[in-house]
Amino acid sequence: MLGMSIYLGQQSMDETELYMKTMYEAGFRTIFTSLHIPEDDPEMYVVELKKVGALAKQIGMELMVDVSPRSWQHLHLTIEEAHELKTWGVAGLRVDYGFSPSQIANLSKEMKVALNASTIDDTFLTQLIEAGLEISQVEAWHNFYPRPETGLDETWFKTRNEWLKKQGMTVMAFIPGDEKLRGPLHKGLPTIEKHRHEDVFSAYLEMTNELYVDKVCIGDKGIKEETLKQFTYYQDDVIPLRCNLLELSANEQTIIQLKHRNRMDPARDVIRSETSRFHVQKHHLQIDPRPRLPRRLGAITIDNDEYGRYVGELQVVIRDLPEDEKVNVIGYVDKKDVPLLTMIRPGQWFSFI
Repeated sequence: MLGMSIYLGQQSMDETELYMKTMYEAGFRTIFTSLHIPEDDPEMYVVELKKVGALAKQIGMELMVDVSPRSWQHLHLTIEEAHELKTWGVAGLRVDYGFSPSQIANLSKEMKVALNASTIDDTFLTQLIEAGLEISQVEAWHNFYPRPETGLDETWFKTRNEWLKKQGMTVMAFIPGDEKLRGPLHKGLPTIEKHRHEDVFSAYLEMTNELYVDKVCIGDKGIKEETLKQFTYYQDDVIPLRCNLLELSANEQTIIQLKHRNRMDPARDVIRSETSRFHVQKHHLQIDPRPRLPRRLGAITIDNDEYGRYVGELQVVIRDLPEDEKVNVIGYVDKKDVPLLTMIRPGQWFSFI
Protein backbone atom coordinates (compact mmCIF):
# COMPACT_ATOMS: atom_id res chain seq x y z
CA MET A 1 0.00 0.00 0.00
CA LEU A 2 1.12 3.54 -0.74
CA GLY A 3 1.02 6.45 1.67
CA MET A 4 1.65 10.20 1.76
CA SER A 5 2.42 12.71 4.51
CA ILE A 6 0.56 15.88 5.41
CA TYR A 7 1.97 18.38 7.90
CA LEU A 8 -0.80 20.36 9.55
CA GLY A 9 -0.55 24.13 9.39
CA GLN A 10 2.01 24.17 6.56
CA GLN A 11 -0.36 24.66 3.63
CA SER A 12 -3.91 25.81 2.97
CA MET A 13 -6.79 23.34 3.14
CA ASP A 14 -7.44 23.93 -0.57
CA GLU A 15 -3.86 22.83 -1.30
CA THR A 16 -4.23 19.87 1.06
CA GLU A 17 -7.47 18.75 -0.59
CA LEU A 18 -5.99 18.95 -4.08
CA TYR A 19 -2.90 17.03 -2.97
CA MET A 20 -4.95 14.28 -1.34
CA LYS A 21 -7.20 13.83 -4.38
CA THR A 22 -4.26 13.85 -6.79
CA MET A 23 -2.38 11.23 -4.79
CA TYR A 24 -5.51 9.10 -4.42
CA GLU A 25 -5.85 8.96 -8.21
CA ALA A 26 -2.25 7.68 -8.38
CA GLY A 27 -3.01 4.81 -5.97
CA PHE A 28 -2.15 6.31 -2.57
CA ARG A 29 -4.46 5.16 0.22
CA THR A 30 -2.78 6.06 3.54
CA ILE A 31 -2.14 9.50 5.05
CA PHE A 32 0.38 10.09 7.82
CA THR A 33 0.32 13.18 10.02
CA SER A 34 1.59 14.13 13.46
CA LEU A 35 -0.22 15.26 16.59
CA HIS A 36 2.92 16.32 18.39
CA ILE A 37 1.18 19.67 18.59
CA PRO A 38 3.14 22.89 19.23
CA GLU A 39 2.21 24.84 22.33
CA ASP A 40 1.63 28.08 20.39
CA ASP A 41 -1.48 27.11 18.41
CA PRO A 42 -2.95 23.72 19.39
CA GLU A 43 -6.50 24.72 18.45
CA MET A 44 -5.49 25.30 14.82
CA TYR A 45 -4.05 21.79 14.65
CA VAL A 46 -7.24 20.26 16.00
CA VAL A 47 -9.39 22.16 13.49
CA GLU A 48 -7.16 21.09 10.58
CA LEU A 49 -7.02 17.49 11.77
CA LYS A 50 -10.82 17.31 11.72
CA LYS A 51 -10.91 18.76 8.20
CA VAL A 52 -8.28 16.33 6.92
CA GLY A 53 -10.06 13.43 8.64
CA ALA A 54 -13.42 14.34 7.12
CA LEU A 55 -11.86 14.60 3.67
CA ALA A 56 -10.03 11.28 4.13
CA LYS A 57 -13.33 9.55 4.95
CA GLN A 58 -14.99 11.17 1.95
CA ILE A 59 -12.25 10.13 -0.48
CA GLY A 60 -11.68 6.70 1.04
CA MET A 61 -8.22 7.13 2.56
CA GLU A 62 -6.80 5.86 5.85
CA LEU A 63 -5.58 8.59 8.21
CA MET A 64 -2.86 7.53 10.67
CA VAL A 65 -1.61 10.04 13.23
CA ASP A 66 1.48 10.15 15.43
CA VAL A 67 0.60 10.88 19.08
CA SER A 68 2.37 11.37 22.37
CA PRO A 69 0.84 11.28 25.87
CA ARG A 70 0.74 15.11 25.81
CA SER A 71 -1.38 15.12 22.64
CA TRP A 72 -4.53 14.21 24.55
CA GLN A 73 -4.85 17.47 26.49
CA HIS A 74 -4.56 19.47 23.25
CA LEU A 75 -7.30 17.30 21.75
CA HIS A 76 -9.48 17.85 24.83
CA LEU A 77 -9.76 14.08 25.16
CA THR A 78 -8.45 11.39 27.45
CA ILE A 79 -6.78 8.26 26.14
CA GLU A 80 -9.90 6.37 27.21
CA GLU A 81 -11.85 8.55 24.76
CA ALA A 82 -9.59 7.75 21.82
CA HIS A 83 -12.53 6.15 20.01
CA GLU A 84 -13.86 9.69 19.50
CA LEU A 85 -11.05 10.24 17.00
CA LYS A 86 -12.73 7.77 14.66
CA THR A 87 -15.62 10.21 14.29
CA TRP A 88 -13.02 12.75 13.10
CA GLY A 89 -11.86 10.35 10.39
CA VAL A 90 -8.78 8.99 12.20
CA ALA A 91 -8.22 5.32 11.38
CA GLY A 92 -5.26 4.63 13.64
CA LEU A 93 -2.59 5.97 15.98
CA ARG A 94 1.17 5.65 15.96
CA VAL A 95 2.34 5.36 19.56
CA ASP A 96 5.85 5.26 20.93
CA TYR A 97 7.31 6.31 24.28
CA GLY A 98 5.05 7.07 27.20
CA PHE A 99 2.30 4.52 26.66
CA SER A 100 1.89 1.45 28.86
CA PRO A 101 1.21 -2.05 27.45
CA SER A 102 -2.35 -1.94 28.80
CA GLN A 103 -3.03 1.46 27.19
CA ILE A 104 -1.73 0.23 23.83
CA ALA A 105 -3.74 -3.01 24.12
CA ASN A 106 -6.91 -1.04 24.87
CA LEU A 107 -6.29 1.27 21.91
CA SER A 108 -5.93 -1.76 19.63
CA LYS A 109 -9.50 -2.77 20.51
CA GLU A 110 -10.75 0.55 19.11
CA MET A 111 -8.55 1.25 16.06
CA LYS A 112 -5.31 0.44 14.31
CA VAL A 113 -2.18 0.91 16.38
CA ALA A 114 1.28 1.46 14.91
CA LEU A 115 4.27 0.57 17.09
CA ASN A 116 7.88 1.65 16.64
CA ALA A 117 9.29 -1.00 14.32
CA SER A 118 12.87 -0.39 15.44
CA THR A 119 12.40 -0.80 19.18
CA ILE A 120 9.72 -3.45 19.73
CA ASP A 121 11.16 -6.73 21.01
CA ASP A 122 10.00 -10.14 22.26
CA THR A 123 9.60 -8.96 25.85
CA PHE A 124 7.48 -5.93 25.00
CA LEU A 125 5.41 -7.89 22.51
CA THR A 126 4.71 -10.55 25.14
CA GLN A 127 3.61 -7.83 27.59
CA LEU A 128 1.26 -6.38 24.98
CA ILE A 129 -0.30 -9.74 24.16
CA GLU A 130 -0.76 -10.54 27.86
CA ALA A 131 -2.48 -7.15 28.22
CA GLY A 132 -4.97 -8.16 25.52
CA LEU A 133 -3.44 -6.74 22.35
CA GLU A 134 -5.44 -7.33 19.16
CA ILE A 135 -2.48 -8.34 16.99
CA SER A 136 -4.56 -8.07 13.79
CA GLN A 137 -4.92 -4.34 14.54
CA VAL A 138 -1.19 -3.75 14.98
CA GLU A 139 1.31 -2.41 12.45
CA ALA A 140 5.03 -1.83 12.83
CA TRP A 141 6.07 1.63 11.62
CA HIS A 142 9.64 2.72 11.10
CA ASN A 143 10.73 6.33 11.63
CA PHE A 144 12.12 8.67 9.00
CA TYR A 145 15.50 10.36 9.51
CA PRO A 146 15.87 14.01 8.40
CA ARG A 147 19.61 14.31 9.15
CA PRO A 148 21.97 12.85 6.52
CA GLU A 149 23.97 9.79 7.62
CA THR A 150 21.41 8.83 10.29
CA GLY A 151 19.08 6.62 8.21
CA LEU A 152 18.92 2.91 9.03
CA ASP A 153 21.35 0.31 7.78
CA GLU A 154 19.78 -1.69 4.96
CA THR A 155 20.92 -5.13 6.15
CA TRP A 156 19.69 -4.58 9.71
CA PHE A 157 16.43 -3.14 8.34
CA LYS A 158 15.73 -6.22 6.22
CA THR A 159 16.46 -8.62 9.08
CA ARG A 160 14.26 -6.62 11.45
CA ASN A 161 11.36 -6.66 8.97
CA GLU A 162 11.60 -10.42 8.53
CA TRP A 163 11.21 -10.80 12.30
CA LEU A 164 8.28 -8.36 12.45
CA LYS A 165 6.41 -10.17 9.70
CA LYS A 166 6.91 -13.49 11.51
CA GLN A 167 5.12 -11.90 14.46
CA GLY A 168 2.13 -11.25 12.19
CA MET A 169 2.58 -7.49 11.80
CA THR A 170 2.24 -5.25 8.77
CA VAL A 171 5.47 -3.31 8.21
CA MET A 172 5.56 0.35 7.13
CA ALA A 173 8.56 2.49 6.16
CA PHE A 174 9.23 5.90 4.63
CA ILE A 175 10.92 6.95 1.43
CA PRO A 176 11.86 10.56 0.56
CA GLY A 177 10.02 12.75 -1.90
CA ASP A 178 11.67 14.59 -4.77
CA GLU A 179 9.79 17.89 -4.57
CA LYS A 180 8.81 20.16 -1.66
CA LEU A 181 11.26 18.52 0.73
CA ARG A 182 10.37 19.16 4.34
CA GLY A 183 12.49 21.60 6.33
CA PRO A 184 14.47 22.62 8.14
CA LEU A 185 17.18 20.48 6.52
CA HIS A 186 15.44 19.74 3.17
CA LYS A 187 17.53 16.56 2.80
CA GLY A 188 14.69 14.07 2.35
CA LEU A 189 12.89 11.90 4.88
CA PRO A 190 13.94 8.28 4.31
CA THR A 191 13.87 5.36 6.68
CA ILE A 192 17.03 3.77 5.28
CA GLU A 193 19.99 5.96 4.41
CA LYS A 194 20.49 4.29 1.03
CA HIS A 195 17.30 5.89 -0.29
CA ARG A 196 18.12 9.50 0.64
CA HIS A 197 19.33 10.39 -2.86
CA GLU A 198 17.75 7.59 -4.88
CA ASP A 199 14.85 7.80 -7.31
CA VAL A 200 11.51 7.74 -5.46
CA PHE A 201 9.79 5.03 -7.50
CA SER A 202 12.89 2.81 -7.46
CA ALA A 203 13.07 3.15 -3.66
CA TYR A 204 9.40 2.16 -3.41
CA LEU A 205 9.87 -0.99 -5.48
CA GLU A 206 12.94 -1.99 -3.49
CA MET A 207 11.00 -1.61 -0.25
CA THR A 208 8.13 -3.81 -1.41
CA ASN A 209 10.08 -6.35 -3.51
CA GLU A 210 13.31 -6.77 -1.56
CA LEU A 211 13.00 -5.45 1.98
CA TYR A 212 9.80 -7.03 3.37
CA VAL A 213 7.83 -3.77 3.60
CA ASP A 214 4.04 -3.85 3.16
CA LYS A 215 3.25 -0.13 3.27
CA VAL A 216 5.47 2.65 1.93
CA CYS A 217 4.85 6.26 2.84
CA ILE A 218 6.48 9.29 1.23
CA GLY A 219 7.81 11.29 4.14
CA ASP A 220 8.26 14.63 2.38
CA LYS A 221 5.52 17.00 1.28
CA GLY A 222 5.46 16.23 -2.42
CA ILE A 223 6.71 14.38 -5.49
CA LYS A 224 7.30 15.52 -9.06
CA GLU A 225 4.67 15.07 -11.74
CA GLU A 226 6.82 12.54 -13.64
CA THR A 227 7.22 10.51 -10.44
CA LEU A 228 3.47 10.62 -9.87
CA LYS A 229 3.02 9.28 -13.40
CA GLN A 230 5.19 6.27 -12.55
CA PHE A 231 3.01 5.40 -9.56
CA THR A 232 -0.11 5.86 -11.69
CA TYR A 233 1.16 3.32 -14.23
CA TYR A 234 2.05 0.87 -11.50
CA GLN A 235 -1.56 0.65 -10.29
CA ASP A 236 -2.01 -1.90 -13.10
CA ASP A 237 1.17 -3.75 -12.03
CA VAL A 238 3.10 -2.31 -14.98
CA ILE A 239 6.62 -1.01 -14.28
CA PRO A 240 7.09 2.16 -16.35
CA LEU A 241 10.57 2.83 -17.73
CA ARG A 242 11.54 6.33 -18.74
CA CYS A 243 13.67 6.18 -21.86
CA ASN A 244 15.57 8.17 -24.46
CA LEU A 245 14.71 6.94 -27.96
CA LEU A 246 16.34 7.37 -31.35
CA GLU A 247 14.26 8.42 -34.35
CA LEU A 248 12.09 5.35 -34.94
CA SER A 249 10.44 3.85 -37.99
CA ALA A 250 6.65 3.53 -37.92
CA ASN A 251 6.92 -0.20 -37.22
CA GLU A 252 9.44 0.28 -34.41
CA GLN A 253 7.16 2.93 -32.95
CA THR A 254 4.23 0.50 -32.74
CA ILE A 255 6.42 -2.02 -30.91
CA ILE A 256 7.82 0.39 -28.33
CA GLN A 257 4.30 1.58 -27.51
CA LEU A 258 3.09 -1.89 -26.55
CA LYS A 259 2.66 -3.08 -22.98
CA HIS A 260 5.38 -5.73 -22.62
CA ARG A 261 5.61 -8.82 -20.45
CA ASN A 262 8.90 -10.41 -19.46
CA ARG A 263 9.06 -14.07 -20.38
CA MET A 264 8.52 -16.63 -17.64
CA ASP A 265 11.87 -18.25 -18.52
CA PRO A 266 14.14 -15.27 -17.74
CA ALA A 267 17.34 -14.79 -19.73
CA ARG A 268 20.65 -13.99 -18.06
CA ASP A 269 21.61 -11.08 -20.30
CA VAL A 270 18.35 -9.42 -21.36
CA ILE A 271 14.72 -8.87 -20.48
CA ARG A 272 12.74 -10.47 -23.32
CA SER A 273 9.31 -9.20 -24.28
CA GLU A 274 6.94 -12.06 -25.06
CA THR A 275 4.51 -9.49 -26.49
CA SER A 276 6.51 -7.99 -29.33
CA ARG A 277 7.19 -10.95 -31.66
CA PHE A 278 3.55 -11.96 -31.65
CA HIS A 279 2.60 -8.39 -32.58
CA VAL A 280 5.09 -8.31 -35.47
CA GLN A 281 3.99 -11.69 -36.81
CA LYS A 282 0.30 -10.85 -36.54
CA HIS A 283 0.68 -7.60 -38.48
CA HIS A 284 3.44 -8.81 -40.84
CA LEU A 285 5.74 -5.94 -39.87
CA GLN A 286 9.14 -5.41 -41.47
CA ILE A 287 12.05 -4.33 -39.26
CA ASP A 288 14.88 -3.00 -41.42
CA PRO A 289 18.45 -3.26 -40.06
CA ARG A 290 20.00 -0.16 -38.49
CA PRO A 291 23.66 0.80 -38.11
CA ARG A 292 25.14 -1.16 -35.20
CA LEU A 293 25.30 0.55 -31.81
CA PRO A 294 26.63 -0.52 -28.39
CA ARG A 295 24.31 -2.78 -26.42
CA ARG A 296 25.29 -1.48 -23.02
CA LEU A 297 23.26 -1.85 -19.83
CA GLY A 298 19.84 -0.30 -20.38
CA ALA A 299 19.86 -0.53 -24.18
CA ILE A 300 16.43 -1.13 -25.76
CA THR A 301 16.66 -3.35 -28.83
CA ILE A 302 14.48 -4.92 -31.52
CA ASP A 303 15.66 -7.89 -33.58
CA ASN A 304 15.58 -6.96 -37.27
CA ASP A 305 14.66 -9.01 -40.36
CA GLU A 306 18.10 -10.65 -40.47
CA TYR A 307 17.28 -12.58 -37.28
CA GLY A 308 14.71 -14.75 -39.03
CA ARG A 309 12.01 -16.09 -36.72
CA TYR A 310 13.16 -13.79 -33.90
CA VAL A 311 12.34 -10.66 -35.92
CA GLY A 312 10.48 -8.10 -33.83
CA GLU A 313 11.59 -9.35 -30.40
CA LEU A 314 12.08 -6.40 -28.08
CA GLN A 315 14.72 -6.73 -25.39
CA VAL A 316 16.18 -4.59 -22.63
CA VAL A 317 19.86 -5.29 -22.00
CA ILE A 318 20.79 -6.00 -18.37
CA ARG A 319 24.54 -6.60 -18.89
CA ASP A 320 26.85 -5.13 -21.50
CA LEU A 321 26.77 -7.05 -24.80
CA PRO A 322 28.64 -6.69 -28.11
CA GLU A 323 27.16 -4.99 -31.16
CA ASP A 324 25.08 -7.26 -33.40
CA GLU A 325 24.09 -6.53 -37.00
CA LYS A 326 20.87 -8.50 -36.45
CA VAL A 327 19.82 -6.40 -33.45
CA ASN A 328 18.66 -2.78 -33.74
CA VAL A 329 19.38 -0.50 -30.78
CA ILE A 330 16.46 1.92 -30.71
CA GLY A 331 17.20 3.78 -27.46
CA TYR A 332 18.30 3.52 -23.85
CA VAL A 333 16.50 3.38 -20.50
CA ASP A 334 17.03 6.61 -18.59
CA LYS A 335 19.89 6.26 -16.09
CA LYS A 336 17.50 7.08 -13.22
CA ASP A 337 15.40 4.02 -14.10
CA VAL A 338 18.17 1.49 -14.74
CA PRO A 339 17.80 0.22 -11.11
CA LEU A 340 14.20 -0.73 -11.98
CA LEU A 341 15.44 -3.39 -14.41
CA THR A 342 16.26 -5.72 -11.51
CA MET A 343 12.60 -5.47 -10.44
CA ILE A 344 11.29 -6.87 -13.74
CA ARG A 345 10.92 -10.49 -12.71
CA PRO A 346 9.55 -13.38 -14.80
CA GLY A 347 6.03 -12.54 -15.92
CA GLN A 348 6.30 -8.87 -14.89
CA TRP A 349 4.67 -6.31 -17.18
CA PHE A 350 6.59 -3.17 -18.19
CA SER A 351 6.18 -0.25 -20.57
CA PHE A 352 8.14 2.73 -21.85
CA ILE A 353 7.28 6.35 -21.10
